[in-house]
Amino acid sequence: MKIVVLIKQVPDTTEVKLDKKTGNLIREGVDSIVNPDDRQALELALQLKDDCQAMVTAVSMGPPQAVDVLSEALGMGCDAAVLLTDRAFAGADTWATSTTLGKAIEKIGDFDLILCGYQAIDGDTAQTGPQIAEYLGLPQACYVDNIENVEAGKITVTRRNDEGYERLSLTLPALLTVSKITVAPRYPMMGNLIDAGCEDAAIQIWNAVDIGALNSELGMEGSLTQVVKTFSPKTKRAGELLEGDVPEMVSELLGKVRQAHLI
Repeated sequence: MKIVVLIKQVPDTTEVKLDKKTGNLIREGVDSIVNPDDRQALELALQLKDDCQAMVTAVSMGPPQAVDVLSEALGMGCDAAVLLTDRAFAGADTWATSTTLGKAIEKIGDFDLILCGYQAIDGDTAQTGPQIAEYLGLPQACYVDNIENVEAGKITVTRRNDEGYERLSLTLPALLTVSKITVAPRYPMMGNLIDAGCEDAAIQIWNAVDIGALNSELGMEGSLTQVVKTFSPKTKRAGELLEGDVPEMVSELLGKVRQAHLI
């Protein structure tokens, strides 16, 4: 079995800071990590490797320093890694990103399963995984938290929905976006990390030409959406204290709620 895991390098912070002039995230001075949901997907892939001798390839799109998250993926047990880096990829929305990743997966060629986190903490769109599945024409399941069985060209998974959980069977190859799994992701092994830092490490570097993509399909030029403005919402709460007898306060409160069209 051959698995492709998509991972992203994101800022290690819960407090987003924005450049007031450009509206872009301020990444300087902020450490970077593997996107938490992608780490869950990576662990699920490595569990399959442990169970059925799968080969796992990690793929990331980003600036040259994103090689760090791929080195960590190799340290955790991945067999190979691919970094997609090119100035032509800059400014991509989810559509252009999914096109870039889709073309890279087509270049990889022989795969049975694609795993990725259901969303990235720096964007929270949860669109890239499903768009890649659409680009490649694959069956997909989102919010997966467990793989029950893999056999005879099929995979059985459980996923969360608004009412609880459901069990799905998909024909391979397929794409899964992964939510929180029950087992904490493993730590990288020191020996693997040392090997990942060597000149002959199994990390390939691909640009737009390598994946056969046109600039018109990539980055800002290939994006269907543009960010007009980004800002942190300002929340101000005003309170009002009601006084008097309980029946009078209840009546006054209902009046205010009706006046605000809340009921």
